[in-house]
Amino acid sequence: MLPLTLTVLAIVAVVGSLPYWLPRIVVALRMWIFARINGDEGVPIPGRSVGVRHFTRVYSDPAADGRSRGARLSDLFWYWLAPGPEVHQEHLEPGERYEEVARTTRRILARPKAEVERLAAACAARTLDATRPGFVRLRDLMMPIWADLYYELVFGRPCPPEARALIVGNADDVVTALKCCGLRHMDRRARLTAYLRERLEEIPHALPSSLSREERVFYLQGAFFNTAVVQMSEAMAHLLMAIAQHPEVQERLARDPGDDAYLDQVINESLRRYPLFGIAHRITSEDITVDERTTLPAGSVLCFDYPAFHTAGYEDPERFDPDRWRTLRVREANHIPFGVTANRACPAKGVAPLTMRVVARETLRRFAVRSSAAHTRSLPNRGPCVLLPRTDDGARPGDRALRARLALLRLRDRWEDVWRSVVQLGFGTYMVWDARRRSPAARYFAEATR
Repeated sequence: MLPLTLTVLAIVAVVGSLPYWLPRIVVALRMWIFARINGDEGVPIPGRSVGVRHFTRVYSDPAADGRSRGARLSDLFWYWLAPGPEVHQEHLEPGERYEEVARTTRRILARPKAEVERLAAACAARTLDATRPGFVRLRDLMMPIWADLYYELVFGRPCPPEARALIVGNADDVVTALKCCGLRHMDRRARLTAYLRERLEEIPHALPSSLSREERVFYLQGAFFNTAVVQMSEAMAHLLMAIAQHPEVQERLARDPGDDAYLDQVINESLRRYPLFGIAHRITSEDITVDERTTLPAGSVLCFDYPAFHTAGYEDPERFDPDRWRTLRVREANHIPFGVTANRACPAKGVAPLTMRVVARETLRRFAVRSSAAHTRSLPNRGPCVLLPRTDDGARPGDRALRARLALLRLRDRWEDVWRSVVQLGFGTYMVWDARRRSPAARYFAEATR
């Protein structure tokens, strides 16, 4: 009887400990499989060849201008960003076509500050006023807000419910595949493509003349209703998760909701601690001399590691500390959340922080936010959070009940992570293999040279 009891206890102990060790093992296995399938490509920066102090200079070098052609990594990104990755602004090769597309994007986003603030507030109110307190996934909560905002920037009129559903479905499918939490569903993406194709002539902006009609559809879908919606939803989920897990930050924001300076510090710290990009790769068109000992030859695939750069040179870099930005100057710190001006800087680098500030203010005016879930840069759990009604004095009711809810949230998130890590292993392995098999970028460039 005793051996059976011990066996049962051992099984219970192993099962109960799964959330503490299985996800880490599965993630390591997934990275190993990815490397085996996709090959060992690229020069990591910062790394042995290029240190932190040369990161920005190499990133800004005119020869670090190739984007997709000549890198196996491009096949995977093109696979995830389909349809139309060949005209996605971030993946166009340098040249007149890229310049025209980039100018068009900047022109569509160029609005007076007051107008952008009013638009962001109205879009946030539309979603938040219909949201009830309770459990939410922050990325899911935020996505309709950005669907509304970017639709209105592109079309010049409010976003109808049909279009919002299509944009959210498209963006959610893209980011779910990027996180390896699900496979691609190209039918969902195709529905948005068809909607944009039917209404292309309704857009009040001159679109790039170098693109065909179908390419213009793909350009809009990729730049605005894929990347913009996904990245802004992720940015806001990170920001609100950080606020939810740091009560002292939230209390200070509640005491003085008009303190834009402090809110900007919180946004800067969120973008530093949880950069939206993991790795950005560029292909060198010419040799780049780093120093007297190191030259990066033409054709090198440079893999710029944002998280590593954003932790270098900071005191206690893993700590979320908005006050560090009272004395730090953004331009002098290792902090490039929107890339570098000299090399494909994010076209929304001006509008993004402004609209994040407005949406954060609108959210915190209506709700207090609390979370005990894991908060990682990749955010595969979509930002689990408890929304509490914001009382007039900013107090949060029901502390004992709230502690119980947060304990359950933590337990739920840890067990979800066990299942999620296994799902990511399976789906991620398949998609990396399938992208390698299909080779969309390599085939596109091979056909272009025939």
